[in-house]
Amino acid sequence: MRKILISILFVLGASFGYSQGNIQTDKPYGYLYCHMSDEGEWTSFALSKDGKVFHDLLDGKPVYDTKKLNGIEGGSRDAFITRAYNNKGFVMTTTDMCVKNSHQWFNYGLNLLKSKDLIHWTSVTFDFRRGPAIFCDPEAPDFYKDYSKICRVWAPQIMWDADYVWPDGEQGGYFIYYSLLNEKEDKYDRIFYSYADKSFTKLTKPRLLIDWGYATIDTDINWLKSDGMYHLMIKKEGGKPGIFTSSSKVLTGPWPEPDESDYVDFEGKKKCEGPSAFQLIGEDTWQVGYIEYSSKPKHYRICKADQYLRNFHDPMDIQGVKAPQHGSFLWITKKEYNRLEKWNKKMMR
Repeated sequence: MRKILISILFVLGASFGYSQGNIQTDKPYGYLYCHMSDEGEWTSFALSKDGKVFHDLLDGKPVYDTKKLNGIEGGSRDAFITRAYNNKGFVMTTTDMCVKNSHQWFNYGLNLLKSKDLIHWTSVTFDFRRGPAIFCDPEAPDFYKDYSKICRVWAPQIMWDADYVWPDGEQGGYFIYYSLLNEKEDKYDRIFYSYADKSFTKLTKPRLLIDWGYATIDTDINWLKSDGMYHLMIKKEGGKPGIFTSSSKVLTGPWPEPDESDYVDFEGKKKCEGPSAFQLIGEDTWQVGYIEYSSKPKHYRICKADQYLRNFHDPMDIQGVKAPQHGSFLWITKKEYNRLEKWNKKMMR
């Protein structure tokens, strides 16, 4: 009986392209680079057939109306996209922020967006200043005494957690992780997490994920088949600054401090952030995108890493994208690829 059950689970996993939080298509054809535009605070798409040379959709302009779907400031940063838990559609998170309007590096919430076709999107916005009322678990303890002093909610990302159990017994939730800063109660930015439900419209109260005693932002988590562990890449702003890695057997941690001898070191003293790891189709090693933002002009780079998401090497600038910035990469099918190309031609007439 146990062997039969394992076989059934294996078949289900293969049919959904699912493995411990990484939802992928089982018919990959190309790549979607979903990112914040460096020309403005909106979300842009670019396509590639090889994961190396991309081309912009809509000439790099917004793929949805940010003023309509980003409910606090009307600006969208740090876009992260993945497939829905059941492989029927897509979900995206963005930082709700518009520095152009506010002229300050503060913001107050995040956006959860979903789509069936990558073209038409709906969203729910969470303004963390409003406090416990916006969250779906009012009985849970509050990390902060005063939510109104939250002044940064940055770079949310998504991982499906099939093992999460809701109070009503429902199983499975989207693990949303992001950095928070409360100007009254925090000394520095730390990584927190919440869970979103299957409808991608409800969010639990924030819980602390990482506190290493200094500021950390821009976390990217992947489950690796190579060792059966979760691996994260993160921007450290304390200790030795830069993009580093950590690993854990459990998604919610504990996450040990990184090995400071293994990091993205080839940029020297140039400042880097926004790591996003992905694999080329058919390969077990990794590619890591990130933004090197202290040079003028900035450089969005992609370097290589081994099957354990370590030993970084061979960085090169992304090719074919006019204004690349913090974003993420997704395998897409031939049907999805062609649909986006057709939509692009229609919109660009």
